[in-house]
Amino acid sequence: MTGPLDGVRVLDLTRILAGPYCTMVLADLGADVIKVEQPVSGDPARGNGPFLTAEGGDGEQYSTYFMSINRGKRSIAIDMGKPEGQELLLRLAERSDVLIENFRPGTMERLGLGEATLRARNPRLVVCSISGFGQSGPYAHRPALDIIVQGMGGMLSITGEPGGGPVRPGASIGDITAALFAAIAIQAALLERERSGEGQYIDVSMLDCQVAIMENAFMRYFSLGEVPGRIGTRHPSSTPFQAFETADGHVVVAIMGGSTEQWPLFCAAIDHVELIDDDRYATGWDRTERREELIPIIEEAMRLKTTAEWVEVLSEMGVPVGPVQDIAQVAADPQLAHRGMFVEVDHPALGPVTFTGNPLKLSRTPGAPGRIPPRLGEHTAEVLAGVLGMSDAEIGALMAGAAVA
Repeated sequence: MTGPLDGVRVLDLTRILAGPYCTMVLADLGADVIKVEQPVSGDPARGNGPFLTAEGGDGEQYSTYFMSINRGKRSIAIDMGKPEGQELLLRLAERSDVLIENFRPGTMERLGLGEATLRARNPRLVVCSISGFGQSGPYAHRPALDIIVQGMGGMLSITGEPGGGPVRPGASIGDITAALFAAIAIQAALLERERSGEGQYIDVSMLDCQVAIMENAFMRYFSLGEVPGRIGTRHPSSTPFQAFETADGHVVVAIMGGSTEQWPLFCAAIDHVELIDDDRYATGWDRTERREELIPIIEEAMRLKTTAEWVEVLSEMGVPVGPVQDIAQVAADPQLAHRGMFVEVDHPALGPVTFTGNPLKLSRTPGAPGRIPPRLGEHTAEVLAGVLGMSDAEIGALMAGAAVA
């Protein structure tokens, strides 16, 4: 299906997670993403397990990590350390709309591929750099991975149980947040280019993005001088707004502080109607300030029914509720099946492989997960011929000289 970015060519020099996730989003939306990798080694993510091995094949292993974030792309293997490889990249940049990289700051300049050089060859090119700390500042040249920026950005200080140590969230929030902000910025720059006729440079810092999504924590600090800490699953200003143990698992109840109708309904559901007219618990903030005396009452009541029973009872009342599901349960969830969030694709070596789907539902140009994740250099000849118009002989000479593979 045609996506809204159909006709947009993205030259993808990224690796590992933040950059590839960003370009996967663009590919799902219809962009032609050309993934540039080093010959032989490729994206280091190809070495991350666990692996799948095709039955009856040549024993080649496929990284599930790599596959999960590189669908919909074409892979071209170019040695960026060779002058011939650098010139090929510049020629590809001339015929592209976007170039994305996530090397350490200064690397592209050392390769002769800095933003000024790229945009001199193509003034309409949108260039996006994703890095741990941005292209400037005292930390700019430090290496950074997801957990580093989560720690430095404060996320680890507010994640976990009260009195406990730092806990990493179950997803790579530092990488994924930067990827999504980069995708937003790239599309904004492409839209602006329609007015100005010029591309521009985008500098995305993982640390900046981590801070940006913690708006409430920083607002409390700057407004009240309060340093937020670890509070488990509960909300800092609304109660009840957390996970509760049930007879057979856990369920999440989320009553917003400004709601006046949900609290009485919830009190009735847990057989504590006496709490409804108790002025001590009138608002979400009142309940939060007295949570030490209130939560044990709720916890005792919640253990009397199963998770499914609470979901049914509270949902019928209009009280926000949901089960705490493991990954297998999420994969079988009928709502997600209805929304097309798990897509089966036929892999030529592995057979049917299931991927997460595209969460962006556009009515006319929905896009969709495209081609299977590419093998290293699978599309080198295709791209050089189709995009640059090179002959078989020219491509063969570059392969003989190991500039491409």
